[in-house]
Amino acid sequence: QVQLVESGGGLVQPGGSLRLSCAASGSIFGINAMGWYRQAPGKQRELVAAVTSGGTTNYADSVKGRFTISRDNAKNTVYLQMNSLKPEDTAVYYCTSQRFGVPYWGQGTQVTVSS
Repeated sequence: QVQLVESGGGLVQPGGSLRLSCAASGSIFGINAMGWYRQAPGKQRELVAAVTSGGTTNYADSVKGRFTISRDNAKNTVYLQMNSLKPEDTAVYYCTSQRFGVPYWGQGTQVTVSS
């Protein structure tokens, strides 16, 4: 089992920045991809960004150029730096990881972008 604990969500004004962190613990050997999804009220959960253990990244078109995903393999932690936030970025953000093809999820952290 892999446990994922997120932190860093909150309320921010449009144009502001937030940094999300997600620390993995438990059976961490074999974790490959880590990433972030988000789910807004009434919408499906969508991929925001992902990074493999080798450092290959993937972003949703809606966040390219504004969000940056990074990973510290020594700390088993993945980060999401979010800049130039927009109201439409408001959602619950979930950390996810894959270990031998099995997905694991964090509990989610709320990000609200509002003036």
